[in-house]
Amino acid sequence: MASVKDMTEGRETPLLLKFMLPMLLGNVFQQFYNIVDSAIVGRFEGATALGSIGCTGSLNFLFFSTCNGLSVGAGVLIAQNFGAKNKELVKSTIANALYIVSAIGLVISILGVLLARPILTFMQTPPSQLEGAIDYMQIVSGGTIAVALYNFSAQAMRALGDSKTPLIFLIVASVINIGLDLLFVCVFKWSVMGAGLATVISQGISAVLCLAYGFWKNPYFKLSKNNLKFNKIIAEKCFKVGMPIASQSMLIALSCVILQRVTNSFSDLAVSAYTVTIRIEQLVQQPFASLGSALSTFTGQNMGAGKTQRVRNAMRKSTIMVLGFAVVMLGVCHLFGENIVSFFVKEKDVIELGAKGLKITSAMYFPLGMIYVTRGILNGTGDVFYAMLNGIMEVIGRVGFSLILVSLVDIGVYAVWFTSGFTWVITGLTGLIRYLQGKWRSYKMVEKSS
Repeated sequence: MASVKDMTEGRETPLLLKFMLPMLLGNVFQQFYNIVDSAIVGRFEGATALGSIGCTGSLNFLFFSTCNGLSVGAGVLIAQNFGAKNKELVKSTIANALYIVSAIGLVISILGVLLARPILTFMQTPPSQLEGAIDYMQIVSGGTIAVALYNFSAQAMRALGDSKTPLIFLIVASVINIGLDLLFVCVFKWSVMGAGLATVISQGISAVLCLAYGFWKNPYFKLSKNNLKFNKIIAEKCFKVGMPIASQSMLIALSCVILQRVTNSFSDLAVSAYTVTIRIEQLVQQPFASLGSALSTFTGQNMGAGKTQRVRNAMRKSTIMVLGFAVVMLGVCHLFGENIVSFFVKEKDVIELGAKGLKITSAMYFPLGMIYVTRGILNGTGDVFYAMLNGIMEVIGRVGFSLILVSLVDIGVYAVWFTSGFTWVITGLTGLIRYLQGKWRSYKMVEKSS
């Protein structure tokens, strides 16, 4: 069974690194959807068109969050059942979770198309960027079903220890995305609409390929008629674990929407510069995100096997990895900030402002990394209380700090970057405190097979 990997035995650090590296490559390629859209649109269509895409980022994340959270929740149950050697329950969980994610993904796709204009208008999107933002959001959020199906299949495979298969199909989709971007934007001159279409088509291809391969090759995806039956108990467990994680993501996305609205209140220049730094930080966060996903699978399998000491060892070693990467990226952003920003735009004022924003947030990359570490471990244990707490802290941070820094301290547009950084600090501390309390050791959603 080369398509599965048991993470309940062996040294923690090599296991985590070997598992996370394919995910890191996959996450980087996944970010190419946004980065290539932004770079091509920004370079060929200008900063205004780039701002149109940037205005929709937090909203699209909000629409994706429910499906992604349910997929992560299903992954936790799959990993714990795998660790507990419950093969038939793994299969039944895959089937039932697929029903749930598909249905909700379809509903959200429809809502995204219908609500794009009223939401973007409410967010005070600059008039020069409004129509482009509506076009982009309707296309991309309309493809939520494709994102949901890919993320579900990827989460299920990763829960079984296979982080390589999702990578392969992401690479294929990313190459297609780049080609379609160049065709639609540079040749057909479809601007942001072309970038959105390229993204949705690419995501759809990755979803179909990943699911098809899973049912063809992975032994746990080979479902019997009994596995395909709707199971109320499994569905309830999927919602019990998945909805708090979905709510966590939705609250984080909501806080980003609020901060985007604050950014929109400044100027087109601020929106464009903020969009660029968000794209860069999305790439910087991928090692943290990959490590967090690896920890979630590692924790789920080891909790199912009753091996909590291995989870504690993984936490300690992951903290060291996060610290090392954060220090390196701090130096890179301070030394080469303008060069990095200039990859996305040509306007000098946007480059200067974006580089200053990077210097601010890069000073707080370590607490950002610790958010992913503690979130990965605590989500992997099924700690549903922390999932909600994490999202609430993100909202409190982005709303509270933006109000203080804009209304009371009045430091201008730099408030948006300080708000992000300070939010990372308080959220990272919250996750660390929750982990140190030790309640996670008693959380377990499945029983070990006899």
